[in-house]
Amino acid sequence: MVEELAQADDAGAACVDAPAWPLPEHDPIAALDAAHRLQQRLAAVTLALIREIDGRGTARTHGASNTAAWLRERLRLTVPAARRLIDLATALDTGNPGIRQALADGHITLDQTRVIADTATSVQATAGTEAAEKAVGVLTDWAAQFDPTHLRKLGTRILDHVAPEIADAAAHAALDADARRATHDRHLTLSEQTDGRLRLTGTLDTETAGLLRAAIDPLTAPSDPDDTRSPGQRRHDALAEVCRLALHTGELPDSGGDPAQIVVTTSYDGLTRQLGAGTLDIGLQLTPDTVRRLACDATILPAVLSGTGQPLDVGRQRRLITGPLRRALVLRDRGCAFPGCDRPPRWCHAHHIHHWADGGPTNLDNAVLLCGHHHRHLHHSDWTIHLGHDGQPEFVPPAWLDPEQLPRRNHYHRRT
Repeated sequence: MVEELAQADDAGAACVDAPAWPLPEHDPIAALDAAHRLQQRLAAVTLALIREIDGRGTARTHGASNTAAWLRERLRLTVPAARRLIDLATALDTGNPGIRQALADGHITLDQTRVIADTATSVQATAGTEAAEKAVGVLTDWAAQFDPTHLRKLGTRILDHVAPEIADAAAHAALDADARRATHDRHLTLSEQTDGRLRLTGTLDTETAGLLRAAIDPLTAPSDPDDTRSPGQRRHDALAEVCRLALHTGELPDSGGDPAQIVVTTSYDGLTRQLGAGTLDIGLQLTPDTVRRLACDATILPAVLSGTGQPLDVGRQRRLITGPLRRALVLRDRGCAFPGCDRPPRWCHAHHIHHWADGGPTNLDNAVLLCGHHHRHLHHSDWTIHLGHDGQPEFVPPAWLDPEQLPRRNHYHRRT
């Protein structure tokens, strides 16, 4: 075997050094097919050798703790990759020999081999050896048409083809088992980071996963052609929007309401001069820009203190644009008023044009609807807002964007 593999190695080395550009029209395709088939044959040989080395206990003889650790050092594999090879080698040695032969003949790939072996093991446990052998034959035929991912999906209903008399009962049993496992494994972990951020990890059951995707998917599309957020950042912002929507419903228990009772503590001078940081009631710190943005409309109850720490105003409700005033604002703006935005009113905050902290009044002439993205953008850019002669909001871009600084309007929500 060593001599044969050495010859194959020499042949491979010769092919590597041979230029491919002189080959006639169809020869590169034929050569690719041959190289791919040889790769699968060599994979079959590799698995057989791994199985033999594992069975002999070679790893411990060489001082390694187990075969996976030995393969990591010998072949420079990761331990998980080495374990997958060992598991597959064991399955091919003790299971249906038809799988090993299909790989050796180059009819299936290594990844397809894993799928077929896993499926055959499951079928054997459910319907017996004869059904498992039939499943291997069917899946091997399908492997000529389908990649490993599609092949695994087809394998979930393989009993329809090899043991139809028990297929429905087995499918129901598998579905029930999956549901029980999902219910048991569901969890959500919130881990506070040292810099005030929150790490969110967990596993959702199928129903909750569907609810989450249905809620955030419509909000994850780029807001405009210049949106540079990554997909992960857009999902983060979408989750924030869903939370804001839930808080605005007023139907959440205990802390729910209009608005949610989040207390931000800051100094009055710091707020008005845009210099003061804020502290949430849970102890996390907020930047001055964030404090001022939240003070516009969002779900906070401000606690403004004097320089000596004495409360000047806790929750001045007249500041909030709610009730009839918000309904009038919705009738006027009909959604986010920023030019080109199509976000509906229920996704919008009410923003004070002349900031409330700077003495701006809470009335229709000093308010505009903005979605979360554009609300943040307004607080971190040089755009300005005013009402036009007809009472509609107009947005003036910064000079670097438009040297003439022509006012712009949102025409998306205009009724025809």
